[in-house]
Parts: sequence; C-alpha cells; structure tokens
Amino acid sequence: MKDKFEKPIQIENGDTFKVILSKYGALALDKQENLSDLIGDKTGDLDLEKGTLTFDDIELPIQILGFFTQELNQWSWAWDNDDIGFDDSFIQSARQMKAIGDEFNIPQLTSPVIMTDLDTCHNFAMVATSVLDLDGYYAVSEDDLAIFVAVSSDLIKENDSVEKFRTNYAIFQKNFNVYPKIAFEGYTKLKGYVYKPHDDFAVAKIGESRIIVGFTERGNVTHIQMLLEDD
Repeated sequence: MKDKFEKPIQIENGDTFKVILSKYGALALDKQENLSDLIGDKTGDLDLEKGTLTFDDIELPIQILGFFTQELNQWSWAWDNDDIGFDDSFIQSARQMKAIGDEFNIPQLTSPVIMTDLDTCHNFAMVATSVLDLDGYYAVSEDDLAIFVAVSSDLIKENDSVEKFRTNYAIFQKNFNVYPKIAFEGYTKLKGYVYKPHDDFAVAKIGESRIIVGFTERGNVTHIQMLLEDD
C-alpha cells in the first residue's frame, strides 16, 4: 500500500527528457514484457485504416506515436502528419505528448522532426507508454520505415512478481542512459509500491518482500539485493 505522504511521480518544470525517461522508462520495460508474454515471437500486421495491430488471432487497437526513417536517421511525431494523413483518432496519444512537451518545454516532444537513431525512438515510445498509461508499444518495419504504435488491451496481463521487478530494474539502469536513483524511485512508485529512501540506499517494499538498492554519492548502483517474503 502506498504511503499517503509519498511524493507522486510526475513530470515537473525543469525536467529534461533524460529525467523523464529515468522516471518512467523502467515501467515501460515492464509493460513490454507483459506484451511479449501475450504475443510471443509473432510478427505484427499493422492496419492503419482500421487502427489495429494483429498477431495471428490477437487484434489490438493502436495509437500511432511516430515513425523513424532509417535512411535519414529521422524521427517524426505522428501529430505532424499533414503529408501522410493519419486518421486523427489514431494520433491522440501523440497529440497528448506534444501538449506535455509544450507545457514543460521538452524539445524532444515538441519538435516535429528529430535527427536521431533507432534506440532513441524506442525511448520516445517508452516514455509515451508510461506517461499516458498505455499497455505497451510495437515498432512495425516497412522497408526503410519503422512505425511506432502504442497499444492498450485487457488481453495484456500484468506480471507483478518481485523477481521481475528486480531483474527489470537491473536491466534498465544498466542499459539505458538514465539516472539510476531516479529510475528506482520512479519504477517503485509507479508500480504502486512503497519507496523508502536512505542516505546511500533505497528500499522498495513489495508486500512483505523487499528490493534494496545501494547507491554511490553520484547516484550509481553499487548492489541490488532481493529479500523475498519467505526468506
């Protein structure tokens, strides 16, 4: 149960995109695992007219976030789509991200075209997934184009195991350019767990289990310890 006095995770004035990714990215990875559990190794079939993403007999409604042109190393947000003409009902999530970018002065969310790489495009989709409380995202490759879409469906079930939380956080803070201490707090609180900070470590209380992460003065991870309920 959340401590009612805990400060909630939210985007604040002065947050850079790196801070926002740190706050929300681990939860997005968590959601991606849930999506992967549903679709396995199936390849998605995107129907932009119907607004669906289909994996054999599994059909998921989509929101179009944006697309990456590999030849140009260029990301384009779906809200800037006059030349393509996406159905407006399928780009509402992209428009919401634009509004957030406008409110908090986040250039990565307000620039219609960004020169970048594919990994950064995944970061954009991860932030959108968690900030807007969607259930996951998927990138559909069409020749030189990768179209990023977000999905929401009751078919996607959550796996809230302590082991998954520990592994997911470890992977996120190691493999992404984020602030590990902010990431641990964000992931813990967004999952609805109690977060307890200390001078050189922090604790996530997950029921009767605990995840304890040690940090250096610069906020880097020194160790991750898992204490399960039956230990």
